[in-house]
Amino acid sequence: MMKKIKIFDTTLRDGEQSPGCSMTIEQKVKIAKKLDEMGVDVIEAGFAASNNRDYEAIVKISKVVKNATVVSLARCNKKDIDKAYEAIKYAKHPKIHTFIATSDIHLINKLHMSKEQVIQRVKECVSYAKEKCHEIEFSLEDATRSDKDFACQVIDTAIESGATTINIPDTVGYITPCEFIELIDYLKKHSRLKEVEISVHCHNDLGLATANSLAAIKTGATQIECTVNGIGERAGNTAMEEVVASIKTRKDYFNASTNIETKEIKTISKMVVEATGSIVQNNKAIVGANAFKHEAGIHQAGVINNSLTYEVMNPKDYGIYEDNIVIGIHSGKNAIIDKIKKLGKNVSSYDIDSIVIEIKQFFEYNSNFSDEDFINILNNHKIKILSY
Repeated sequence: MMKKIKIFDTTLRDGEQSPGCSMTIEQKVKIAKKLDEMGVDVIEAGFAASNNRDYEAIVKISKVVKNATVVSLARCNKKDIDKAYEAIKYAKHPKIHTFIATSDIHLINKLHMSKEQVIQRVKECVSYAKEKCHEIEFSLEDATRSDKDFACQVIDTAIESGATTINIPDTVGYITPCEFIELIDYLKKHSRLKEVEISVHCHNDLGLATANSLAAIKTGATQIECTVNGIGERAGNTAMEEVVASIKTRKDYFNASTNIETKEIKTISKMVVEATGSIVQNNKAIVGANAFKHEAGIHQAGVINNSLTYEVMNPKDYGIYEDNIVIGIHSGKNAIIDKIKKLGKNVSSYDIDSIVIEIKQFFEYNSNFSDEDFINILNNHKIKILSY
């Protein structure tokens, strides 16, 4: 039976924490509505206790989201939990997400707490949150650098106190996919983790966020925490579009699916760019400008005959409808012929070999090539029809 993977989008919380990516309340509400429309299961709308703007945004998002669960983050203290609940209580499906660090480096250098004190704090705060809200997610911050047996104790305490989801974050993007599988398997074997929903939240410091998230699916994770375009602190978070596309394209391998309407992915990507000013790199998977573009002649010839030669996905499935054949210095006859046909012109009216030569000469002195440039070159190489 194919399992369903929940998409937990934290663009509005962790994504906004990316330097320079602050959004207005109106922008956050607009993005939340689109995330809801496209099938995102959980929307982390913000961190209510962090500032008044976040609190107000969460309240407004809670009131307009129709289907998704709406979440506010809260540190493991009663004041944060109160503020989080006050913000999400208007939601059709509210959820509190509380967390505390569990690695020795965080306990010693940030929290200044003993392991016993952390266990007690988890017990008190998760129980307190449970009194306010049925759905509780608990995260072990820096889980991938934590002592495994201590992590098991924390997980059991959180579950016993009412947590319905346990999140295993790779907070600093440190772990590798094989290690992540081993870690989750260990936690499942030595704690009550299997009794609740298993979530993962991966950062991209070593470029492994998506790989780690997908590895987690293979070992039992049923919720992936991610952001649109992979924005987030430092090198960013797991990119929602990459996870969704991987599950869809390789359903034979993952035996899983999501609720995401993938044709809306390009739209939400553009919305986040407009709201944050965080530009997507051209070679970014799925949503980058070059993700489905082909300039090399050999590739173009293959794609024109059968797109599967060099494309494992249909770009239209992700809301991308631009021409994927780019005329450039590496293009050959097949691309030229294809372009002529797309312009509605008769291929037999032109000297294709001469056109290829002139286009290559054009790019020796220019980098931008427009349809107007192409038409001008075509006009230079029309085959003259002799009449008698």
